[in-house]
Amino acid sequence: MKLEALAPMAVYNERKLKDMLGDIPKIPDKYTKKKKRPKELAVVVDGCTGCEACVPFCPVDCIEHVPAELAPPDQIIPPVHIRYDECIGCQICVRVCDKMAWSVIVMRPTEEVEQAEGIFIHDLAPDPNMEPVPAPEPAG
Repeated sequence: MKLEALAPMAVYNERKLKDMLGDIPKIPDKYTKKKKRPKELAVVVDGCTGCEACVPFCPVDCIEHVPAELAPPDQIIPPVHIRYDECIGCQICVRVCDKMAWSVIVMRPTEEVEQAEGIFIHDLAPDPNMEPVPAPEPAG
């Protein structure tokens, strides 16, 4: 087969890949930190295989495997989870999971996640060298 005959196929495949993965950004060269409280947070729902397709794309590096002792016993590779107080709500992991894996990451309102998890999401990402800051007491 001549090389010239392969060229149209290569162009077609590249175009097909761009159509399929077009809205997925490049893997970040460096990580950033949360600067404000997001309106929505990424949440991993049941069905995550732990494939880690989403992990390198997170611009704040807040996706990691669930500790093995907390993972489902029938799952060899633990699923991933989001460290909510570091999430910026960018939706990149949702798009990556949808396009490259299993569509098991969804966006939920921050208040809904706080209530369901019994946590408080701060305006800035927590400093790993500081003691955790407790949630404010409810008014009233």
